[in-house]
Amino acid sequence: MPTFIDIQKRLVPNLLDDLQQKYHILRSVRFLQPVGRRSLAQSLGMTERVLRSEVEFLKSQDLLHIHASGMSLTKDGFDILLPLERMMNEIVGINVMEDSLKEKLGVRRVMIVPGNSDDSPWVKEELGRAAIQSMKGCVTDHTTIAVTGGTTMSSVAGMLTPDFASPDMLFVPARGGIGEDVQNQANVICATMAQKSGAKHRVLYVPDQVSREMYESIMKEPSIKEVMALITSASIVLHGIGDAATMAKRRNTSEDDLRTILEGQAVGEAFGYYFDVHGKIVHKVKTIGLQLKDLASIPNVFAVAGGASKANAIQSYFKGTPQSSSTLITDEGAAKELLKGSSLLK
Repeated sequence: MPTFIDIQKRLVPNLLDDLQQKYHILRSVRFLQPVGRRSLAQSLGMTERVLRSEVEFLKSQDLLHIHASGMSLTKDGFDILLPLERMMNEIVGINVMEDSLKEKLGVRRVMIVPGNSDDSPWVKEELGRAAIQSMKGCVTDHTTIAVTGGTTMSSVAGMLTPDFASPDMLFVPARGGIGEDVQNQANVICATMAQKSGAKHRVLYVPDQVSREMYESIMKEPSIKEVMALITSASIVLHGIGDAATMAKRRNTSEDDLRTILEGQAVGEAFGYYFDVHGKIVHKVKTIGLQLKDLASIPNVFAVAGGASKANAIQSYFKGTPQSSSTLITDEGAAKELLKGSSLLK
């Protein structure tokens, strides 16, 4: 039997289009507030004339404040947004997409947030919020969480609140990070997460890439051994998935290694491993930290990556590693690209 939403789609499709447009406005204001009309119109890809009409209606319903510094949500606007979000997920089929992508990638769970972070950078904040919510069911007072670096992980850190963790929870960097931009280093992200949630953290001050000789020397240090033991015994791993070429350049990869990565047609990167479209590892960076083989013994692995441009990277990573303990948090842009089946060879 068709649902009420199915009936609406058939009989009054314009009503649903109108509802979806108002939802996108409220949701965008929530993340950008206070925001001016011109900036909001550009973010939504909407003309100022159309937006003005919608804003006036939402203001008349006491859902928006309009003041000198820009627009913001009222309390009623906040209160209506959460149930509206659930309704819109059903309307656009996000729940169905989550199930389809879960089956396609062979993961434990998929969470999809509306939007495309390639077009709207604030969608990364929504990815961060979803990642925090998905992890909450797995944390205890003494949980150890290993975290990689990167811009997406930085967004997750920004969404943490004091109610997430206990003082005995521990954040540890999943790998060394000296050599990357400071704000994207796992050490800095762990420190931010600990500060925002009131938990503890440890650091791993070692280079992101090392020679075999340096690796063997560093691994003999007692302090490094201690942190490594914490990392490999973590019950949660939180990581991003990168575009191979972008990550290689960001890490100042040597010309020889970059040639190997490009000639191997790598499209995805995680934990220092570079994968081609079939999930084959075409290059591995010698890093100090978590290795792919370590994931098999970790009960909860959360991968966060969004944007249509990340579809190749996401699928290559999941093709290359067993993922029965993994949850993918992604956005609508990446999910649609993945489910089209055209982003990668089957």
